[in-house]
Amino acid sequence: MLDLSDFDLNRIDRDFIEDPHPVLHALRREQPVFRNADGSVYLTRYDDVLKVYRSRDMLSDKTEAFGEKFGQCPLHKHHTTSLIFNDPPYHTVVRKLIAGAFTPRKLAEFEPLIDGIVDRLLDRVEDLGNLDLIDDFAKVLPTEIISFMLGIPEEHRAQLRGYSLAILGALDPVVPQERLEAGNKAVEEFGAILTELIDHRRRNPDGGHQGEVLESLIFGEHDGRRLTQEELVQNCIFLLNAGHETTTSLVGNAMGTLFDWPAQHALLREQPELIGSAVEEFLRIESPLQIGNRLAGEEIALSTGAIPKGTYIHTSIAAANRDPEVFENPDAVDITRSPNRQIAFITGIHVCLGASLARVEGRIAIGKLVRRFPKIHQTGPRTRVPLARFRGFASLPVSVR
Repeated sequence: MLDLSDFDLNRIDRDFIEDPHPVLHALRREQPVFRNADGSVYLTRYDDVLKVYRSRDMLSDKTEAFGEKFGQCPLHKHHTTSLIFNDPPYHTVVRKLIAGAFTPRKLAEFEPLIDGIVDRLLDRVEDLGNLDLIDDFAKVLPTEIISFMLGIPEEHRAQLRGYSLAILGALDPVVPQERLEAGNKAVEEFGAILTELIDHRRRNPDGGHQGEVLESLIFGEHDGRRLTQEELVQNCIFLLNAGHETTTSLVGNAMGTLFDWPAQHALLREQPELIGSAVEEFLRIESPLQIGNRLAGEEIALSTGAIPKGTYIHTSIAAANRDPEVFENPDAVDITRSPNRQIAFITGIHVCLGASLARVEGRIAIGKLVRRFPKIHQTGPRTRVPLARFRGFASLPVSVR
């Protein structure tokens, strides 16, 4: 039995980042509402995590918490202005304004664009033969898509994943000073690029191309309200972060999973129509977002008792998605799994706004990659992104020959 006496979410090590599941299984079995030394709790059971996400009494606003963590700086401004770390009524208004960029009509525009981007990238993959699947495919795909959506010029695109990782990396439970400095620099630099793009689009409201959503964000209204300039900039950064790392990690994690489970890889090659359920299983078994947060606005009853108002809650999406009470044989990969009630995109009022787009990206990118390169295989050691909150590969060397 694993010894949990020394565990604290605020002191996790590289071993946990490499493979958190032995610890998560022990926590879910023995201490599913685990209290950290700072008084916060870490939830690992599916039903507890789901209850927290569905409760309107569980708060996402992090103004005070981020003030203590970051001080007054660009990271604080970003994370307290963007959609995800706010509550109704402000969250409701901003979400409705941003949702105009993700209508069914817009999603219908995106699909052929994604199809064309993937085909071009796979042509390059074929030319390379041996490559790093992350650098040469998985991170380029969302870069191109988000660049279309926000109208980002080609000269800035190579910087996008660096910006995303730097900003998201500051959300880990414990953040070294150099990571804070990198996050602040990323907010400032990307914010300046976006300000210039937004100002240009205001002067040229009809200058957008197919798939661009910047015009909808700038000129969209809800009850006479538009996004302010600051809200536009910070929520465009949020769209980069939400869409970039999730898609990169979904594609990388999916292929890493198929390499680890060759029978499932063979099944997907033989039955490409399974790609829809396969994407759901990839999201479950290796959730790109591993940990979420809420603040208890009221007392809430969980599986081992009530936790009081004011408690800071960490939700383990990774553990919830492998809860044996919900998923049969949860550590096994089954691309035919049905039903699959994974919560990689969270649920409740903060359910991921771009979930439908991410699924389309995953189905097209992973499906075409597997079909076009049936011999794709890993050729060397892979490395993980060194973050606790987000799970993905920093490198994944492969050959398609």
